[in-house]
Amino acid sequence: MNRAESASPRPGHAGRGPRGDGSTVAAGARLAVVVPVFQEAAGIGPTLAALAAQRDGDFDAIFVDNGSTDGSRAVIEAFARGRGLARWRVIDEPQKGTGAAADTGLRAAIAAGAELLARTDADCLPRADWTAAIRRALTRREDGGLGLRLVGGELIPRRDEGVGALTRGALRAAVHVAEAFGRVRPGNRDPEALGPYLMAAGCNVGITAELYEAAGGFPRTAIEDLHEDRALVNAVRRITAAYARRGDVVVAGSSRRVRAWGLRRTLLWYKDHAYRPEVVDIR
Repeated sequence: MNRAESASPRPGHAGRGPRGDGSTVAAGARLAVVVPVFQEAAGIGPTLAALAAQRDGDFDAIFVDNGSTDGSRAVIEAFARGRGLARWRVIDEPQKGTGAAADTGLRAAIAAGAELLARTDADCLPRADWTAAIRRALTRREDGGLGLRLVGGELIPRRDEGVGALTRGALRAAVHVAEAFGRVRPGNRDPEALGPYLMAAGCNVGITAELYEAAGGFPRTAIEDLHEDRALVNAVRRITAAYARRGDVVVAGSSRRVRAWGLRRTLLWYKDHAYRPEVVDIR
């Protein structure tokens, strides 16, 4: 979510996970992309097109229908059939919440043999090199250098939703401020953490399968109850220091909450749900 340069794991922090402080996942490992979905039939088309246009198309795509009643599943399945995308599928998760839906999808991907996991959301547009950048970040380099075990990418506002440049700029600046605050906030201070806090938005995160399981996965919570991405990062920090921000892992996120709630209330929502409307799911 910021412009930080690609980073390497800090030396001297031996991780507690089964693969130490760095990943031994080799190039060519199976990658899966997981996308939670709720009532997205009208708007998911651009996201599907962005995933289908990935330069590295060697991935499984698992869309997790979280109780949609608008025909979201049919839209996704029709798109996949029309493009001959045999490795795309839709599964169901009736328990409400992006955490529950994402966790169901990621565990289904692991069960199917994925060693590398990526998550985005149904209103986001991954850049054309997104899957390639995640694979590059999480796999062992040709020179023998270790890869990361978790990567948080850069989140930029979509430009196709009618939101002005000033508001988009304010949103990007707010992300920088939020991550800086996250490093000092009491809730993220942990004497057992092996590295500093990292803001890894759920809609732009990559993680190895072994680390996801070791960290316990996304909490299976409703979106209004907990920021599941922050919980996962803090669990990871107790296991390894092999995580980093990567400026080459880019997703354009939706500004529809801003359009529905306004900029101030949206920022308060992301500040520990200081603003909480009666209807949280914006569709």
